[in-house]
Amino acid sequence: MTRIKRGYIARRRRTKIRLFASTFRGAHSRLTRTITQQKIRALVSAHRDRGRQKRDFRRLWITRINAVIRENKVYFCYSKLIHNLYKRQLLLNRKILAQIAILNKSCLYMISNEIIK
Repeated sequence: MTRIKRGYIARRRRTKIRLFASTFRGAHSRLTRTITQQKIRALVSAHRDRGRQKRDFRRLWITRINAVIRENKVYFCYSKLIHNLYKRQLLLNRKILAQIAILNKSCLYMISNEIIK
């Protein structure tokens, strides 16, 4: 009986997985089973942390806005500023407000004065 040579499909799949895990340390980049487990784990962490990153940035923006507002007592607190922004229908999101608060405080004071009137 002649020898049957296997195809290249399984090898191609393994090399693709190895390329993904090439920067991992130790057996996590050398052994096929461990590589697949670590790949699943890495993708799960990446998916979870995308949501966490959004949450963390939102918290950072809120903290920055609140710090600048309380610094010069433009407003008593962050929540009242945001409430009045919505009441006046000024569509500025927290990211933009945080950038304004850091780079151009006087502009934020102008915005807050417009809201108060």
